[in-house]
Amino acid sequence: MPRLSRWFTRLALIYLSLGLTLGALLLANKGLPFAAWVWAFLPAHGEFLLLGWMTQFALGIAFWILPRLNAPRPRGDERWTWGAFVSLNAGIWLYVCAPLAPLRWLPLLGRGLEAVAFLSFAVGNWRRVYPWQSGRVRAG
Repeated sequence: MPRLSRWFTRLALIYLSLGLTLGALLLANKGLPFAAWVWAFLPAHGEFLLLGWMTQFALGIAFWILPRLNAPRPRGDERWTWGAFVSLNAGIWLYVCAPLAPLRWLPLLGRGLEAVAFLSFAVGNWRRVYPWQSGRVRAG
């Protein structure tokens, strides 16, 4: 497994544990109310599980399992995928920490970085899915 896939997967597992911990805290508070402020963690819970765990895990496994190129760098230019890794995680944390900051545009910036991450991953790995041959795309 390539190093970048290991980073995606390890961080996805950390997000899974964070999301499950917040979910357990929310569920315990729902059953036996002990603090109203716990519900402020509901968006972070969803963000950690949907984008932190599921999406990041899927991107890491996709980077590992997509077909390799017949080139000196079989996975293409990995800088695009590293950019996706950094911008996805920065976007997750900007969105999660946005309620703590008085800046109203912070969640939008977080979502924008997450969108940049998906585009960066697609650009960096598109040739592995549809390789170019003689100036035309190979028929599937």
